[in-house]
This record gives sequence, C-alpha cells and structure tokens, in this order.
Amino acid sequence: MQLVSATSPDLISTNQSFASKDEVINFLIKKLYEAGKLYSEKDFYQAVMERESLSPTGFEGGLAIPHGKSAAVKEAAFAVATLKKPIINWESIDPNNEVTLVVLLAIPENESGSTHLSLLSELVKRLSNEEYKNRLLKSKTNYELFYHLDRQFQEENAEAANKMNKTILAVTACPAGIAHTYMAAEALVNAGKELGVDIFVEKQGANGIEDRHTTQLLRKADAVIFAADVAVKNEERYSHLPKVKTSVAAPLKNAKAIITQALEKSENVEKKEYAGSVNSSHGTEENEKKSFKTEIKDSILTGISYIIPVIVAGGMTLAAAVLISQAFGLQEVYDTEGSWLWLLRQLGGTLLGTLMVPILAAYMAYSIADKPALGPGFAAGVAANLIGSGFLGGMLGGILAGYFLKYLKETVKPRGTFAGFISFWLYPVVGTLVVGSIMLFVVGKPLAFLNQGLISWLEGMSGTNAILLGAILGAMVSFDLGGPVNKAAYTFCIGAMASGNFVPYAAFASVKMVSGFSITAATIVAKKYFDKEEKEVGKQTWLLVLAGITEGAIPFAMKDPLRVIPSLMVGSAITGAIVSFYQIGLNVPGAGIFSLALLQGKPLLIGAGIWLGAALLGAFVSMCLLIVTRKNKLKKEKHNQHSPQAA
Repeated sequence: MQLVSATSPDLISTNQSFASKDEVINFLIKKLYEAGKLYSEKDFYQAVMERESLSPTGFEGGLAIPHGKSAAVKEAAFAVATLKKPIINWESIDPNNEVTLVVLLAIPENESGSTHLSLLSELVKRLSNEEYKNRLLKSKTNYELFYHLDRQFQEENAEAANKMNKTILAVTACPAGIAHTYMAAEALVNAGKELGVDIFVEKQGANGIEDRHTTQLLRKADAVIFAADVAVKNEERYSHLPKVKTSVAAPLKNAKAIITQALEKSENVEKKEYAGSVNSSHGTEENEKKSFKTEIKDSILTGISYIIPVIVAGGMTLAAAVLISQAFGLQEVYDTEGSWLWLLRQLGGTLLGTLMVPILAAYMAYSIADKPALGPGFAAGVAANLIGSGFLGGMLGGILAGYFLKYLKETVKPRGTFAGFISFWLYPVVGTLVVGSIMLFVVGKPLAFLNQGLISWLEGMSGTNAILLGAILGAMVSFDLGGPVNKAAYTFCIGAMASGNFVPYAAFASVKMVSGFSITAATIVAKKYFDKEEKEVGKQTWLLVLAGITEGAIPFAMKDPLRVIPSLMVGSAITGAIVSFYQIGLNVPGAGIFSLALLQGKPLLIGAGIWLGAALLGAFVSMCLLIVTRKNKLKKEKHNQHSPQAA
C-alpha cells in the first residue's frame, strides 16, 4: 500500500511546538480541512474526541495515532506532525510515552471497516520498525518526511534460522477490534523474529477473524498467547496447548517477555494431543473446500450447539411453571395475564417458541458463510416462526441464508471505496430481503396449504377406525416435534375436544411423552453408541416431556433425522393407537403428567394405567429402534472406513 496516496506535503508538518494534545489535534484537523479532505472541522473534531474517550491512542516510543470516522470526511486521508518538545500527558498504553510523532487519520463513515483498517494496519506495521520511525522523526522538512513515507528501508534479516525450533500461536483482540489488535500482532511477530521463534497471529478484529490458525498449525504449535481484552472466539481449539493470557496492550510494552513466558510454559507444561475442533467448521483451513454433505453436517452441528442451552433453559422454566400450576392447583394463576406463574410460563415459552428457531437458523447460516450470514439467518428463523414451519423450516432457512450469503460474498466482493458499504449494508439487507421473501412467500403458502389439508384429512377420518386415527395422530406428533405437522394434529385434537370428543387429545398428550422417554432410555441403556452431546440431551428430555414439552428432543433428532424421526414415529403411532382403542378421554389441555388424574372413559386407576402404559410401551419400541438403527449406522461407517484400506 502506498501511504503517499492518502496524504500530501501540505498535510505534513515537521518540528512543531504544541502545548497540549488538543492543540495538536486541532492543528492537524485544520490542515485536513484546508486540503479539502473535510466537510466540517467541528464535526470531525467531535468524532476524533469521541474516539479518544474510548481508549488511549498514544502507544510507545513517542508515537500517537488519533483517528476519527465521520460523515464529515470527504475522502480517507492522514496528516502528520513531528514535535520539537514531547507531549508527556497524552493518554498512552505505555504510561511513560512522550509523544513526538502524531499521525491523525480521517476516515469516511462508510469506509470504517475497510480503508480504516488497511491504512491503520499499514501505518502500525511500518512505525513498529524503529529505523523507519526515526527516519520520519529526523526529517527536517515536510517534503523530506513525505519522501520517506514509502521509501524502501533495510529490515533486519527476517529469514534468520529458527534456532529454537519452536512455534508459538497468538490471538489478539480488543473491544474496538481496530488499532490495538493489529499493533499487538505486529509487535509479537517482530519480537518472534528477533528471538528466532515462529509466531503466527490470528487477529480477531472488526472484520471478523483474520489469518485463522489452520489445523496444521494447531497440531504443530508448542504454546499459545492470548493477548486479548475480550473473549477469544473458538478458544476450545487451543485446549491442548500451554497458554499465556495477557492484555492486548502488553505486547506493545514487552512482546519479548511474553514470548519468553510462552516458551517457558511449553517446556514446563505438557502439551496434550490435538483432538480437533469441537466444531469442525472452525477447525479447517480457511481455503479448504468442504463437500456439500460435510458443510451441511457442520452447519447442523453448529446450530445444535447453540440451541441446546436455549432449549434446556426454556424447557425447564416452562416445565417448572406447568408442574407448579398442576401440583398446587394454581391453574387460574397460570392463566392470569401478568401473574408470577404466567410470567414464568411466558419466559420459558418465548425461549422455546420465539428464540430457538431463529438462533438455530442464524448459526447454521453462520457456519456456512461466517459473520455476514448472521443477520439473514436470524431473519430466516423469524420467517420460519411466522409461517409456523418449526425447526425443520428453521433448518431450511439457515441453509438458504448460508448459501445465498456465500454466493453473494463470492459475487460481490468488498473492495475499494464501497467495501464498508458492502460488508455492513449490502450483505445483511439484501440477504434478509431475499431469504426472508423466499421463506415467507415461496415456502409459507405451500406449508399453510399442507397444514390445512392435514387438518381436513384428520377431520374426515374422525368417524372411522379409532386405532388408525390414533396411530396417525401419534406419528404426526413426533414427525417434526412442534412443527407444522405436529401443530396440525394439535389443532385437530383441540377442535375435536370443542365438539365433545376427548379421545384424540388424550392420545396426543400420551404420545408427547414417547420421544423424551425413548431418547433418555436409549442413551442410558446403550450409551456406548451415542456421543457426549446426545447423552446430555437424553438427561433432560424425560423431564421436559412430563410437562408436555417435546422440543427437548430436537437436537437429538437433528443429528440423524433419517433414523431418529421414523424411530420416534413408530413408537408414537403404537401409543396413539392404544389410547384411542381403549377410548381414554382428556378434556384439559397442557396438564402434562398430571393428566393422569384427569382422564375419562375408564375408572381412574385403569385409565391412568392404560394411558401411561401406552406411552411407556411406545417409548420402549422407539428406544429399541433408536439403538438398532444407530448400531447399524456405526457398523456401516466402520465398514466403509476399512474398505478403502483393504482395497
């Protein structure tokens, strides 16, 4: 990058005298205004001072880089001043910094994510070199300093032999994600060269993750340095490495000491074997091409990892509200708007019914197309809620958003003057409009038609064979676990209840327990066939279905839908058929396990035994199917792994 393209001799002043930081900034702003780079001195001054209030812009070695992003800037530029007498009270990372070189950056607001970062990082890189910085400070005229800005200088031998044969990884990140992130990275790399250590820095800045550490580097590394004032993204990648944690400013003061500390840690703390990233989508090399099947799988796993805490928190909160209302006869409080029990119910219900699907869609999209896909992914999830498509619609929306944004990023690249506009406006807005419209107007209408058709079909069957109707209702309940097919079954059961037929809802309520019971049982009886995440889900599902909440099974079903969903449907169909055959009735919706005391059609104990027994029998059948299908899947995968080797 040619620095002279963003400045001119008129914007450079040497050997100036100023009494304060404010005086320097005002002087340089005036230079920018006179050179035609600003619309308004006052507005730009306000932007610079707002940035000054966030964190220090003084660094070390006499350097300060104040900067401002504002609509008052016509085009990106910078002004420079060297000082005769240092300013000693400029807020700096190094408390002893005495400022003698000031570079003021002026960035248009719509270029804040592109020009700003590239210009700032280039300045930081060059000014980290003492020879380069001293050449600027010793310049006697503005033309001499202007000449030295892009003059090639002799660097220390960067190809020195790696005497220590050590590789250290580092992650730098600051709250703003701009100056300190890049300066800390540069300081660590330069110190590593001097020490003969390979340093690879991943910068987690305003533009997302840059220079992501590859799988090969993660395996090869001896230790990792976290120079960050915010949480490190995907920190689990480094769980096998000895760690040094420090602030983002620390490398600017003494990068060599931090690297030395990391080297000592690598000698004294045993490095574990690298087992790969928990989320494979973050563990691959940036340019590695994944197959469509792998990308979809990674996307689903990413979505699952983010919705499990939401499902558990929402499900347990809603379950607590339901069970308290039934156990203590507080149904009226439960139904009264604004009451404490109603508020608990709304809290849990909102987490499950409103937030879960958008979070699922957003992070599935994020896995495919990174940060730009988050907004459209959330929009796709909200659209899925609006059309009532449940988690299957959310999965479809997440995949659509991910691949559309991936296509958009490849087609419209953020370059030049409009880079910031493309990254921060075009991607999220166009992505949301396109993906949201597809979900609402292309997917939504057929889905609504299907939903109404299912209800009409069930109503047409209500006078026929009770066993068949119960089996169909049971299969529908577990087909999409709260999605449109499940909702169609629920709507039919409520309609039948209003007409005086209480049998369908009793079957519906009993079937809702099958998925949770069977998953819990399968992960206990045959735990060797299921991974840690699935076993954690299994610990929760049985409790959630006691309150009539089937959504707890969604993460389990998402991992292997072609095997799990049919397994659940078979057991659920058996349960629905049994309850319908014995003509057990229930006229109180949402009672969960407390429905046992409210059943009709048989004496209380007999009716309760049939109703709960049907749920347990259906769960047993589904459990057996879950175990058998999983065992066969693992056997097939093992066979496929050995086949190429045998060949």
